[in-house]
Amino acid sequence: MTFPTAPAASPRHRVVVVGSGFGGLFATKALRRADVDLTIVDRTTHHLFQPLLYQVATGILSEGEIAPSTRMILKDQPNATVLLGDVTTVDLATQTVTSVQDGCTTVTGYDSLIVSAGAQQSYFGNDPFAEHAPGMKTIDDALELRGRILGAFERAEVCDDPHERAKLLTFVVVGAGPTGVEMAGQIAELAHRTLVGAYRNFDTRDARIILLDAAPTVLPPFGLNLGNKAAAALEDLGVEIQLGTMVTDVDADGLTVRDSDDEHHRIDAACKVWSAGVAASPLGAQLAAQSGADLDRAGRVTVEDDLTLPGHPNVFVVGDMMAKDHLPGVAQVAIQGGRYAAQQIKTELTAAAKDRTTSERAPFRYRDKGSMATIARFKAVTKVGNLELTGVLAWILWLAVHVVYVVGFRSRLATLISWTCTFLGSWRGQLTITDQQITARNAIAQLHLIHNGHDDADDPSAKAS
Repeated sequence: MTFPTAPAASPRHRVVVVGSGFGGLFATKALRRADVDLTIVDRTTHHLFQPLLYQVATGILSEGEIAPSTRMILKDQPNATVLLGDVTTVDLATQTVTSVQDGCTTVTGYDSLIVSAGAQQSYFGNDPFAEHAPGMKTIDDALELRGRILGAFERAEVCDDPHERAKLLTFVVVGAGPTGVEMAGQIAELAHRTLVGAYRNFDTRDARIILLDAAPTVLPPFGLNLGNKAAAALEDLGVEIQLGTMVTDVDADGLTVRDSDDEHHRIDAACKVWSAGVAASPLGAQLAAQSGADLDRAGRVTVEDDLTLPGHPNVFVVGDMMAKDHLPGVAQVAIQGGRYAAQQIKTELTAAAKDRTTSERAPFRYRDKGSMATIARFKAVTKVGNLELTGVLAWILWLAVHVVYVVGFRSRLATLISWTCTFLGSWRGQLTITDQQITARNAIAQLHLIHNGHDDADDPSAKAS
């Protein structure tokens, strides 16, 4: 069934925002007092603070602390409507957005469109790797990884075979960017600090944590100096770093890699984490095909100076889907892009209401507020312009910045309490796991395959073809 969410003609300007991440949410909130009817469409019901997903995966934070309900965030914004649905089509000619949820198709018309559909994990053409090495892009990913990490320790407790136990206690993180560095550091702290003494048949400090990347340095965007300091801090925690190393195969029992000498070798590991690359939402290809915009290698859409599509000044693309001036896929780019798009809409609506002619839009200018990555408690690296910080000072700055951008007072308070217990003590309050967390993703994917197969079998047109 198909349901329009608004009448064909609306007395107010209709703005549709695709995605409730940083770009979409901040654009929506910036239009709070604008004379518009606003609809925000996303496949999830929450706004995800993605930079802290690894802390959900390692038992520091709960999912609710980093993923508050979008509806509750916008509850007091009367001009905003939240629509749950997976956006499948954006039609620039008819100015409509089509979304699907639980078999129901909804078509939403727009006058202005802000697309901030984000990115997904990239396996560089090796998508089957995902079955055994989950990425770190969603709450489901983080909960599955928590189950896999802690489940490996549980299985090691009842394992009598030394070789099998060594495999269970080997954790491999693929990708030495900020997410990979943070994940490796927290797995090391979990094994070498939090869980020490919790198991009777082995010592968790025997765990082997490996961080590997095809790049020659850790944290390449931070520069060689901070990258080397981050690598040294990780090695102090017991993390083994393998650079210039490319993954060629992944299975349930481990992975095969090719090192800088072009030699292949095997790493037996029950738990693998993939944080090596990202690809923009497939919506980017749709928008590019309809507008004539270029796509970069990651599937991001090359936008005009005002973040719009060529020939479509009412369609803005922001965040991880946007390719402009080699800007990184970080939260600040999305936030500033979303606010910029909202400001252009407000400015032009105000001018139209006063029968004024709007001047040419000022181009989007990104203000780089720096980059930071935490390694473990009291250890982080920060780069702001030419200023480079490491150690405790960088870590405190990291804490402050992340608390500011966690949405909602209650979420901030809960996060601070969890951090206090974890970093000043050794307690982690989110160490509960279930078998369903580990198996659900692949089981659901299998059900979809079976369901689609049955659909094809029952469809006469499919048989005819």
